[in-house]
Amino acid sequence: MAPEGGGSEKRPATQRTGLILGLLVMAQFAVVVDFSIVQIALPTIRAELAMSLGDLQWIVSAYGLTFAGLLLLSGRLSDIYGRKRLFLVGLLIFWISSLAAGLATSEQVLIAARVVQGVGAAMASATCLALIVRIFGPLGRLNQALGIFTAVSSAGFSAGLVLGGVLTEALGWRWIFFVNVPIGIVATLLSARYLPDPAGDRSSGRNLDVPGALSVTGGLMLLVYGLSEVGNGDTSAGTYLVFLLSVVALAAFIGIEHRSAAPLMPLRFLRRRTVFFANATALLTFATSTSMIFLLTAYLQVLLSYTPLYAALALIPGALIYFLLGGFGAPRLVRRYGARPVLVVAMASLAVGVLSFSRISLTSEYLSVVLPALLLASVGGALSATASNIAALGGAERGEEGVASGLINTSRQIGGPIGLALAVSVIGLVTHGAGVTAPGGEVLTALRYAFITCAFFAAFAMVCSLLLKGKPRSTPIGTPQSPPPLSPK
Repeated sequence: MAPEGGGSEKRPATQRTGLILGLLVMAQFAVVVDFSIVQIALPTIRAELAMSLGDLQWIVSAYGLTFAGLLLLSGRLSDIYGRKRLFLVGLLIFWISSLAAGLATSEQVLIAARVVQGVGAAMASATCLALIVRIFGPLGRLNQALGIFTAVSSAGFSAGLVLGGVLTEALGWRWIFFVNVPIGIVATLLSARYLPDPAGDRSSGRNLDVPGALSVTGGLMLLVYGLSEVGNGDTSAGTYLVFLLSVVALAAFIGIEHRSAAPLMPLRFLRRRTVFFANATALLTFATSTSMIFLLTAYLQVLLSYTPLYAALALIPGALIYFLLGGFGAPRLVRRYGARPVLVVAMASLAVGVLSFSRISLTSEYLSVVLPALLLASVGGALSATASNIAALGGAERGEEGVASGLINTSRQIGGPIGLALAVSVIGLVTHGAGVTAPGGEVLTALRYAFITCAFFAAFAMVCSLLLKGKPRSTPIGTPQSPPPLSPK
């Protein structure tokens, strides 16, 4: 590997590899934590900034959509202009926008800061994995590094929920964003000093599919905006125009990808049955998980009057299942039985678990109603997170792992905001736009219908998993995966 300035790059000294890996997983930890840490704080933010439920979901969706839309483009940019350079830029953008989010005094500023956070997260996350492969591959320590990377990602998501509850209750919701600042500053300074500088891929040219990235991100944002307006009770002609513009933008994206010399999402790749249905399953799974946690958090804090800390603690059993079963048990099951059977069982478990939440009432006991449904849904989500990743990579030919990995991660990030927007729209339609400010009985009915909607996502995902073709080739179990953005971790 040669640095961008020329000459041969020295391999990092053995005593420094631990520090290098620590810096990379620290950055990934911060990105992953940011998916879950906001969940517990959402009801508090809604009350302080007087946000509607439809607007509140943008705190999650703005981050997820920009992350998803720019993930593949960021990976390509790092190939051309240098991985370390883009990694540092991503970290800077991430922690500066985190500071802006914490200082926000209006919902518009907060949502705008979350959009920028998603840009930084996409740059840092895409280049983080590329740096691990490029640095640790030649040292013969890639599998070990990937295993640590995956474990830290899962642990970070679990820690995010607890940290969100503790910070919101002890210091206020703004600290869920402020906590990223010292981590980001330390990671940026140490990375600039100690990270090696793998060269960009000059041989592959400088083709960048910027129109593709902008059209898919814009189209998805318009779709989610239209759904959030429905959730706010607006079914006017203007809302239908937003939906129409979304369709136009997404159709333009498909046309751009068809003609592009270096497409973000190769359409020929998606024509493969295993790749398509594995990505569809992942998208629907994350749509289910994202919506479920948003709805469950609202139920616990708004209707059952849980404090942020107690709401976080209530989700810990699900987080442990994701960490233990998803990180250690699921790979072994996939090795033994194949991805398709595991995915079918996972989706059935997720669907039944989420559907069980439709039994909630204004006096439901946690141990008898909430916990069994949470455990069952978490088993399905944990199994699916690993199995869909292996199925997607198994549908790739040798040398296509990078495209397959980027695509499956993008599918996950897209699924969360879309599923959440649909669930919030259901609540808005049932409560006639009042959301969680409606009378308790009306909110309860709306949440039940929203949970049933989420169960349909999981059932549809089960159909997709049944349509996976055969048993994909074996894929290294250490291949990292992004945890569900808002799953109970």
